[in-house]
Amino acid sequence: MNATTLPENTGPLNGIRVLDLSRVLAAPFCVQTLGDLGADVIKIERPNIGDESRQWGPPWFKNDKGEQTKESAYFMSANRNKRSVAVDLASPEGQEVIRKLAMSADICIENFKVGDLARYGLDAASLRKLNPRLIYCSVTGFGQTGPWAERPGYDYLFQGMGGLMSVTGERDDLPGGGPQRLGVPLVDLSTGMYATVAILAALHHRTVTGEGQHLDISLMSTVMAISSGQLSNHMVGGAIPGRTGNHAPNITPYGVYPCSDGLLIIASANQKQFVTLCNALEHPEWGEDPRFKDNASRIAHRNELGELFGSVTRTQTREHWETLFTKVGVPAGPINNYAQALEHPQVKHLGTRIGIPHPLGGEAPGIGSPIRMSKTPVSYRRPPPMLGQHTHEVLRELGMDQTAIDALTKSGTISST
Repeated sequence: MNATTLPENTGPLNGIRVLDLSRVLAAPFCVQTLGDLGADVIKIERPNIGDESRQWGPPWFKNDKGEQTKESAYFMSANRNKRSVAVDLASPEGQEVIRKLAMSADICIENFKVGDLARYGLDAASLRKLNPRLIYCSVTGFGQTGPWAERPGYDYLFQGMGGLMSVTGERDDLPGGGPQRLGVPLVDLSTGMYATVAILAALHHRTVTGEGQHLDISLMSTVMAISSGQLSNHMVGGAIPGRTGNHAPNITPYGVYPCSDGLLIIASANQKQFVTLCNALEHPEWGEDPRFKDNASRIAHRNELGELFGSVTRTQTREHWETLFTKVGVPAGPINNYAQALEHPQVKHLGTRIGIPHPLGGEAPGIGSPIRMSKTPVSYRRPPPMLGQHTHEVLRELGMDQTAIDALTKSGTISST
């Protein structure tokens, strides 16, 4: 693994400071993106406990000596390019530290339950009185208002409540049928991306007007938004979308087909590709068959078409068909596990796997940002921080002397690594 740490901050958000009051995944993932883009991120964590995802292991990071640390892989996946400051928000002294940080921050992001931070005077209204230019982003399960606003929630819950699981998995009448959780926390990650987009839009608005604002981003709204295609099918057609397994509901042949050595994805998205595909399978007559004359007809006869295709594809290897279909312009490829995906030549070319030198020794592994910018590239300047690693550093930047810092440490208001 090659370290990709850059010696200086070259990102477009260089000079922007983020006060990060979030934990777990959705909001931290958003903030990591802002950090990759150059923002100075100060992550606030509970003294001696920290972000609860720090405890979500195994696996745990091993240093260059092979020694297991207390740094969880889960936490490391969403917290690079941040400085960790351990502060007790429940104490008046800790709240004052946050207010001082908010005075110089451009962005504040939090994912507490609705109303929790208002008890401490750290809600959007309170902090924006101190700093009207502050962009305050609240990430919650159900939003800031409404009958369910005060309820907590995690990704899994919203995959179920928002309908996502109802269209994920095999049909009930087939082996293994039934609703399935997605293998990645897509609602959390998508919420983080929507929050990122909203924050960047709010930064532009502030550039024009000089005013910050309060952003309300919820997992409930996000799961509905990312399901807009299926919801559109329902609202337009009336039928409730169901599970179609590995086959797309609106296009065919667009799914998984058997080969002699495994399974292959074929993604034929238009009539020209379908005819080309039939020719490549040496059955041009399928392209002229009335049952398959257009996409709607093929959807109606999906099972028949699948059996015909499968009778041919299973006679050769995945590599054989992938090479042939790609050559004639039909997208096709194998189903890889993550180890195989990391070894894909294009994944390697894109520099997807990164490593950042870690203070415990060795490199903290990570997956690089997919953002590519010709003038202001992303950078990986800091590994995921240890709990409270930067507490003293940041407090000194606020103008506190060592005596004041020692007093806060003695009272339990802060902790440091």
